[in-house]
Order: sequence, then C-alpha cells, then structure tokens
Amino acid sequence: MAEETVPADIRSDDSGEGGKPDAAVVRDALGVGVAVGLSGFAFGVTSAGSGLTVLQTCALSLLVFTGASQFALVGALAGGGNPFTAAAGAFFLGVRNAFYGLRLSQLLALPRAVRPFAAQWVIDETTAVALAQPTRRGVRIGFTVTGLSLYVLWNLTTLLGALGAEAIGDTDAWGLDAAGPAVFLALLAPMVRTGLERVVAGLAVVLGLGLLPVLPSGVPVLVAALAAPVALWADGRRRARTESVGGRDAAEEKR
Repeated sequence: MAEETVPADIRSDDSGEGGKPDAAVVRDALGVGVAVGLSGFAFGVTSAGSGLTVLQTCALSLLVFTGASQFALVGALAGGGNPFTAAAGAFFLGVRNAFYGLRLSQLLALPRAVRPFAAQWVIDETTAVALAQPTRRGVRIGFTVTGLSLYVLWNLTTLLGALGAEAIGDTDAWGLDAAGPAVFLALLAPMVRTGLERVVAGLAVVLGLGLLPVLPSGVPVLVAALAAPVALWADGRRRARTESVGGRDAAEEKR
C-alpha cells in the first residue's frame, strides 16, 4: 500500500501536540453549528412564505443542505422567478462546495466508504472550522461536530419555521429572508484577503445588485458569477503588460 500523502500545511499526527485541545475544537464547532443552525428557522418561514409546502421546505434542508443556495431558490420563487432559473441560480451558488470538497478530501483523508456521507456536510461552516485546525485530528473533530450539530439543528428549526410561518405573517416585514445571506457573508468576509479576491467580490456585488431592476428574479445571481473570470482575465492582462515592460527595461539596461 502506498504511503498516504499529507498536505504540507497540516500535521497528520493524532497526539494533539501543537494543536488545540479536543474540547476547544468541540466548543468552537458547536458554537458555529448552533449559531448558524438557528437561522434554519428563518429559512423555514421564508420558504413557506414563498409558497412551498412544509414537506418541500423540509426536503430542501434535508437533501440540499446549503443555506445560501436554499435562500436563493426560495427568494427567486417568491419574487416570481422561473423555477428553472431559480434552480440554476441555487445550483451555481452550491458549486463552491465542490471546490471545498477537493481541499477537505486531502485534509480529512476519510475511508472511501464514508466519503459520500461526509460530502453532504461539505458547506461553508464545516470548511471554515476544519481549515482553522492545525492537525488532522482537529480537522476531523471540527468537521464532524460542526456538520452533525448544524445538520440536526438546521433541519429541526426549518421544520419549526415552516410550521410557524402562518403565525409570524409577512416575512418581508420581519426581514427574515436576509438572515441566511447575512450569515453567509459573515463567514465569507474573513476569507477575502487579497486584492484580486476583493475585486471579484466587489464586481459580483455590483453586477448582482445593479441588474436586479432589469433582469428576472434569479438571473442576476447567474450573471454575478461572471465576476471571477472577468477579474482573472483583467489581472492576467495586467501581469502580462507588467512583465512586458519589465522585459523591455531589462533589455535597455543591457544595451
């Protein structure tokens, strides 16, 4: 059997030396799981308010289990958007989890039989907690505790929100539809560190908000996804020009 490849930025030892105590990892993971899990209530209310049944609402949380995509879907439906457009927007928001999975598969190094089940928990919150741990043991504990607590609480509060939607009344008046996106942005903001990442985020915001009045509900999210390739193309052009100028300067100095 080939020796397991360990990523350079994580320790594979299970001794816990140099890492957080297990209790501290569990505490942090539960904090994230409980805090975010409670916003499932807002999703349940918003989903029921957009016309979905309690069964449909709960099925979304059980099977999709990615808050930003769920809120995007029901938000587009509530705004009168085409169901296929709404589903496409939710899908593209969820694609980011595939990239999370590529990274987490290296850090977790789970048995093949467990990976399909673990994939259901690959979301923003579990990724954030797992990546904050310096050892593989910490990564596994953080991922598991965050995923389990969040999955259970999110689905429970989704059910309670869907059942209590009629008692709450108009969800727009309460602003509950903004709870999910707000949590998503709070988790995403610390990850935007480089200048290029800030440009992508800023351009996506401009495209998404600027096109809301002129495009059908759900479509601005799809268009905002173009921010990344556009910013990368512009950055590549800038680098090419810089290298070209630097090359000419070096050639002139040699003369």
